[in-house]
Amino acid sequence: MTKKNGWIAGLAAPVMIATLMLFAGSPSVRANNQPAANAAVKIDNFFFGPQTLTVPVGTTVTWTNGDDIPHTSVSTDGVFKSKVLDTNEKFSYTFTKPGTYPYYCTIHPKMTGQVVVK
Repeated sequence: MTKKNGWIAGLAAPVMIATLMLFAGSPSVRANNQPAANAAVKIDNFFFGPQTLTVPVGTTVTWTNGDDIPHTSVSTDGVFKSKVLDTNEKFSYTFTKPGTYPYYCTIHPKMTGQVVVK
């Protein structure tokens, strides 16, 4: 290897590292690599838990029926509606807009909860 080629090779690695560090700190690169948020509501003993769940916009909430009795999860304003969930069945909905989303079980209307999306 000649002296000139050795100098170029010695300079290439630091330049590549600096370039990678520059792009790694770029907000657009980070925003595209962030995973979607997920949250869970457990249905157990005729109760939605937690009863109030606060999540960021873009979060997928999954309700899981842990009871031996069927339940539903239905938004009072018609935004989402699960089918009847048997034991261990799940229903998921992704919240794309901020707001407060109250919901209830259509089979047991005294079972209520809400998702607050910020």
